[in-house]
Amino acid sequence: MRAFIAATVALLTFSAGHPSSPSGAARTEQAAAGAATQLTVLSSNGYQAVMEDLAPRFEKAKHQKLAVTYDLAATLRQHIENSQPFDLAILTPAAIDELIKSGKVAAGSRTPLARAGLGFAVRAGARKPNIATNESFTRALQDAKSIAYVKEGASGVAFAALVKRLGMIDALQPKTRLTATRDEVGDALRSGDAELGVLPISEILPLAGVELAGAFPRDMQTYIVMVAGVSAKTAQPGAARELIEFLTAPAALPVITARGMEPTSGASSPR
Repeated sequence: MRAFIAATVALLTFSAGHPSSPSGAARTEQAAAGAATQLTVLSSNGYQAVMEDLAPRFEKAKHQKLAVTYDLAATLRQHIENSQPFDLAILTPAAIDELIKSGKVAAGSRTPLARAGLGFAVRAGARKPNIATNESFTRALQDAKSIAYVKEGASGVAFAALVKRLGMIDALQPKTRLTATRDEVGDALRSGDAELGVLPISEILPLAGVELAGAFPRDMQTYIVMVAGVSAKTAQPGAARELIEFLTAPAALPVITARGMEPTSGASSPR
């Protein structure tokens, strides 16, 4: 009997000091709470290389998890207009301005982050055209057998406007390859379906099997600007603004420049 009582007391003591593991319902609640504290970011592809570098640093420094989705700025804007939830958007100025007008983004949160100029991409190892001057740039367009760019992307819109300004629509239309994404531009270059690709430099540098042939000359250049905006309905406005501060801090500048971007200086994007 004494042995039984001792064993019972020991068991009760162990149970008191070691609470049972959470039930399935409790674990689900914990997971939901963790997901709720995530900061949902919708980012344009033009800022992806920078964000992929800085996001883990932010998470480590601020102990704040990020859930980032990348796509065309125009596509993400439409998703937001269709009520997709988010905490922070990183899009082109025009897209952010439209979202401010529709009440989706808080007006006071609009913050320019960085900009990227347009460049020509070629298949790795391929000959790179001379585009140092306006004349050589125009000649490169004339001589190219095929040119690919993203039809709905900000860079594609800017390039189409440039072609129109140069009076080269008829000359380039037969050899133009329109794509839906920057990855399709890379595929076209690697397969030989396109000789030149047009993208922001920040999107050319990460593409495997593709090289930057050069930036557009100054008179032909358009900068694709990335602007941040906080959701008007976010439950975490403080964390969203903290992320903006992190992305615009002096410590972020080396990453921005290494990824083919530069600080903004009043330039604007066409879309």
